[in-house]
Amino acid sequence: MLLLYKGVTTFKSKVLGLDLQKIQKTIMKLLEAIKLGKHILTNRMAMAPMTRSRADINGVVGSSTATYYQQRASAGLIISEAINISIQAQGSPLTPGIYTSEQIEAWKKVTQAVHEKNGVIYAQLWHTGRVGHSLVKNGELPVAPSAIAIQGQQHFTMEGMKDYETPRALTLEEIAQIIEDYKQAAIHAIEAGFDGVELHAAFGYLPNQFLSESANQRDDIYGGSNENRNRFVLEVVKTMVDAIGEKKVAIRLSPTSLYNGIVHQNPIEQFTLLIDELNKMPLSYIHIMNVPFPADKFPNYPSDSVETFGKISEHPVIANCGYTKESGEAELQKGVAGLISYGTLFLANPDLPKRFEIDAELNEPDRATMYGGQDAGYIDYPFLS
Repeated sequence: MLLLYKGVTTFKSKVLGLDLQKIQKTIMKLLEAIKLGKHILTNRMAMAPMTRSRADINGVVGSSTATYYQQRASAGLIISEAINISIQAQGSPLTPGIYTSEQIEAWKKVTQAVHEKNGVIYAQLWHTGRVGHSLVKNGELPVAPSAIAIQGQQHFTMEGMKDYETPRALTLEEIAQIIEDYKQAAIHAIEAGFDGVELHAAFGYLPNQFLSESANQRDDIYGGSNENRNRFVLEVVKTMVDAIGEKKVAIRLSPTSLYNGIVHQNPIEQFTLLIDELNKMPLSYIHIMNVPFPADKFPNYPSDSVETFGKISEHPVIANCGYTKESGEAELQKGVAGLISYGTLFLANPDLPKRFEIDAELNEPDRATMYGGQDAGYIDYPFLS
């Protein structure tokens, strides 16, 4: 019977023009295991950090958040939604924190749920800086490197969309305190059971504001030159590495994102210098957002951030921004990125790696329930039957 089965299989392969050995050799790199930090990941698909605004008014996540992340534990790596490192850091309503004992205890249930499914989860640490509003901050103005407001955008508050306010410029003493807040948040994340932390230094939030000339016009040690604008990010990363150890700290960068009023005069020079310094630290990975931009208006921007900056990184690179199964696989085949992170696709497809493996149809995301709400559009997306 076995010989007959093999013969039939061989016959069918020849008739269909298939070479089974060749098929087996071309298994997607997306589904290959990879070592990241101190962990062996089951695949090269990361769940990108996505704000879901399901915490309570005290920044405490609930049981549905544990379910949400556990459902998606088949990702090689989960990067949590952005987590506020302090009460000052909060910019949007109903976003979680990790600076009170109640918040830490709630996150323990999340990480335990993920680990029960053999998943790996990092905490993305967040300070929004000027991307906030006093209506969300108990009447306190947002803070930033310089007193420069975001133009041409509005911010969501519980009273609706509001124009951005002019933030208050941080003093040197306050900057030192924020660096200490990042350190404590990293310690709290490990206490809560996270496998590591990712510094959110992208998309226009506080670390990205320090990097950008359009938000940072300081004339002290944190402004005026590429070295000085990079200083805050490097000090935060070093402090966190010193606090929680090697191969547990990562960083997310978006060299070409214009969101939240961020513009760089010479991003190739600045981010090359930044990554050269990051290479000297024992990090887990660098997460690069390959954000599209109007090339005619920004000819000095790199056309491909993953290609440009990933090649000089001595740490594993996670590539992000709008990848599909096909484009993600193609990116990995180039050999620069080691993982691809997926946001909306993981939001709507908790079993995304399996769907990629068998080429199954994907669930469509419900954009009306992405931010805020209850369990609908959060933990009710169907799995493959």
